[in-house]
Amino acid sequence: MAIKVKIEEPTIQVKVAEPQVKVKVHDPNKRMVEFKLMLRRALNGDLMIFDHSDIDIVIMTEKKKVVAFAKDLMSDSVYGAENRLLEHLKKKGIIAFDSIQGGSVYGSLEGKIHESTELDPIKATLYEVSQWMDSERPYFKSKEAYDDMIDDYYTDPSDDESTELGEVPHEEKKGSILQRGLFAPYLYGKYTY
Repeated sequence: MAIKVKIEEPTIQVKVAEPQVKVKVHDPNKRMVEFKLMLRRALNGDLMIFDHSDIDIVIMTEKKKVVAFAKDLMSDSVYGAENRLLEHLKKKGIIAFDSIQGGSVYGSLEGKIHESTELDPIKATLYEVSQWMDSERPYFKSKEAYDDMIDDYYTDPSDDESTELGEVPHEEKKGSILQRGLFAPYLYGKYTY
C-alpha cells in the first residue's frame, strides 16, 4: 500500500512597517519663556494674580481687560502700584492708551487689551505682568525687611533703648499738661484744686 502525502510549504508573510521618522524643526524665531506667578483661574475663566503685596490683578479673558484692585485699603502706594502696572503694559503695547480708566470698583484701574493676529493676547499679557512683577520684587523685599526691623525694634529693643520695670522713678508732676490750678469754665468760673 502506498500513501501519498501532500506537503504544502507554509506561506510566510512579512509586513515591514515604514519607520516613523520624526523631524524636529528648530525655529530661531520662537523661544520658550518660563515664569512663575501666584495665579488662579476663576469660574468664568478670568485669571487672578495675587503676587503683589498691595494690589490684586485680574485679566478678564472674555472682555479682554486688565483690572488692578486694592488688596486691603486704598492708599497712595496702592494707586502708585496700579498706575505703574498699567503704564508698563501701555508702554509694552499690551493695552490701549486711551482705555486706561477707573474701574467700577472703588480704587481700581483698568485697561483694554489690544487684539492681535500674531500672538495670543492673554499669554502676552501674562508675560508682561510677570516682567513687571519681577521689577517690583525689590520693593517687596525692602518693605518686608523694614517691617521686620520695626517688629524687632518694638519686641526686642537694645539695652540703650529700653528700661527695666521700676528703673525710672515716679515723679509727682510729669508732662506739660497741668492737672491742678486750671481755670475750668464748665465749673462756673471756679478753679480746680
